[in-house]
Amino acid sequence: MSQADLKKKALAYHRLPKPGKLSVESSKPCSTQEDLSLAYTPGVAQPVLEIARNPKTAYDYTNKGNLVAVITDGTAILGLGNLGPLAAKPVMEGKGVLFKQFAGIDVYDIEVNAKTPQEFIKVVEAIAPTFGGINLEDIAAPHCFEIEAALKKSLDIPVFHDDQHGTAVIICAGLINALQVQGKTLEAAKIVCLGAGAAGIASLNLLVAMGAKKSNILLVDSKGVVHKGRSDLNSFKKAYARQTQLRTLADAMTGADAFIGVSGANLVSPAMVKSMAAKPVVFALANPNPEILPEKAKAARSDLIMATGRSDYPNQVNNVLGFPFIFRGALDARAKQITEAMLIAAVHALAGLARERVPATVLKAYKLTQLKFGPDYILPKPFDPRLAQRVPQAVAKAATVKPKNATGKTTRAKKAAVKKVAMKKTVTKKTTAKKTTAKKAVAKKTPVPTRRR
Repeated sequence: MSQADLKKKALAYHRLPKPGKLSVESSKPCSTQEDLSLAYTPGVAQPVLEIARNPKTAYDYTNKGNLVAVITDGTAILGLGNLGPLAAKPVMEGKGVLFKQFAGIDVYDIEVNAKTPQEFIKVVEAIAPTFGGINLEDIAAPHCFEIEAALKKSLDIPVFHDDQHGTAVIICAGLINALQVQGKTLEAAKIVCLGAGAAGIASLNLLVAMGAKKSNILLVDSKGVVHKGRSDLNSFKKAYARQTQLRTLADAMTGADAFIGVSGANLVSPAMVKSMAAKPVVFALANPNPEILPEKAKAARSDLIMATGRSDYPNQVNNVLGFPFIFRGALDARAKQITEAMLIAAVHALAGLARERVPATVLKAYKLTQLKFGPDYILPKPFDPRLAQRVPQAVAKAATVKPKNATGKTTRAKKAAVKKVAMKKTVTKKTTAKKTTAKKAVAKKTPVPTRRR
């Protein structure tokens, strides 16, 4: 399809037969006088009073438990940049369609005209009682990190930034499978990440949580390799600064096992791909045009595994594999937040599903005769019906597992504190014992006076 045809069809899709992609429909009948009296006054007063007495019953009497806010400030719309909140509305509506289509979750899309992260945070905090979860979308780094951290701290419902954690989950699932096909492991793999924004940093954080070694990771931004000699790094980049003489992307790619691109079009050359280690993995995920086209990458290296963000090539890294099902699991478990353990559970569920036999329904949906785990199939297809059970169940299970420090196992900091208290008690006991011994010694040496009569 030509760009002109795509533009024409896309605009017609969004405009006809009525503008937009979302609408609100009643989930209860309202066709009689009795229905009306139950839906609104006087009947509606009863759930109001119940919720006032016990706020948890909002999940029983309203749509809160199945309602997510898809919310943005429009500062990083897809690959189009900062075009403002109103221009972001088609994307937010589209996200709502995917939530409903794949996980049965209702969405209100909300576009916020906020000039600072603090303004945005206040708006979300103010409207949070309406929702069972908050999906942050298309917010530029580094503000997205600040916003997410503040909201996770202040709200008692799950807060999820899809550009960070949704992308990270799919990248991790695809990468561990690709490395397995290539006979490599995450723990030993040398990884280069081009792009130090929300997606890049979050993906590296999750990879490290799953076993990747920071000493094997090179982060590259628009100014080159992120190294300890640079003075222009924010705190998120500093976490991945290496002591190295490497300075360019070409330097970093030499001998690398895996490349993750979340940056821009045509930034990787065939020569860079040639310089990678044997059996490399290349994830060129910039949309709509990747860092290197699969044709060029495969011409340079016949032994590579390639993934992009596009649906017209094998191995599409598509966030729709993650966010609807992660939220479904979180809502079902009535989780107060989406934890690292829940994200890792989603990674393993997705990776494991791709290794299983593909059902005939999936082959039919994609007009394929065969699909098998291997170089051209490292992630499940979005229309795989098993996703709707497998991923939410794994996420919900992880949500109900208590963290280690809540099950009797202590964290390193807690162990140190316990050790300090124990040492203090020991010192106190020894001091007390010394004092007691001294007193006894004095008592033996000092004659007991006799009472004179």
